[in-house]
Amino acid sequence: MNIDSATTTLAERRPRTDMRTRDLVNQAVASVPTLGLQRAAEFLAAMGVPAEIAVRALVYPNRRRTN
Repeated sequence: MNIDSATTTLAERRPRTDMRTRDLVNQAVASVPTLGLQRAAEFLAAMGVPAEIAVRALVYPNRRRTN
């Protein structure tokens, strides 16, 4: 599977319903420059963010949602 087929278009995405996870991910992403990727990932894991969401947000920032 290539990246193009794995990435959905904006029109195909469901509306965001989990604002708590959004806020946690935003906090973690903002902390990467000062705390590092490992600490940001540990924070998300401790807060119960699913691993696939944490990896997508931290390692592949271009795949993050805009809102």
